[in-house]
Amino acid sequence: MSQADDKRRILIIDDSEAIHIDFRRVLSPEKSKSQGLLDSLEQEIFGTPPSAPLEPAFDLVSALQGQEALWLVKQGLAEGRPYSLVFLDYQMPPGWNGVETLRQLRRVDPELPVVFFSAYSDYSWEELTSEFGISPLLVEMRKPFSSLEMRRLAFSLSDPKRFSTIH
Repeated sequence: MSQADDKRRILIIDDSEAIHIDFRRVLSPEKSKSQGLLDSLEQEIFGTPPSAPLEPAFDLVSALQGQEALWLVKQGLAEGRPYSLVFLDYQMPPGWNGVETLRQLRRVDPELPVVFFSAYSDYSWEELTSEFGISPLLVEMRKPFSSLEMRRLAFSLSDPKRFSTIH
């Protein structure tokens, strides 16, 4: 299995490119030059490979609108590389809003975990759960959110074994 296959695929759907940069900074940070040097020295001195990261690597894919996201999810399923998780903004003018995007995504992948995020929403949590049900596959995160909260949600919801102990 290649290193790319080990990564959990996460789709970020937001109309702001700055948000995509923030997600990449938090979920897929570049290894610093000093960390790379320390790994090389550790391998040279001790003859051991660099230590594995504590959290899984994420393969982050961006979509600026819901229609693009739907196409990406369909493509991932057709290629046998489905997404593990979606982070979805509520408001994305001029296209579909987050709720309509979720409706469309659920038609092609009903088990896809989704984290809604926004500073505010036109929908209450009660309205969302009324339409989509109460499920561990639907979570809400309000802006501003902490990097730790984002990493925890990404780590737990993208885990392929996430709900195997519940059933």
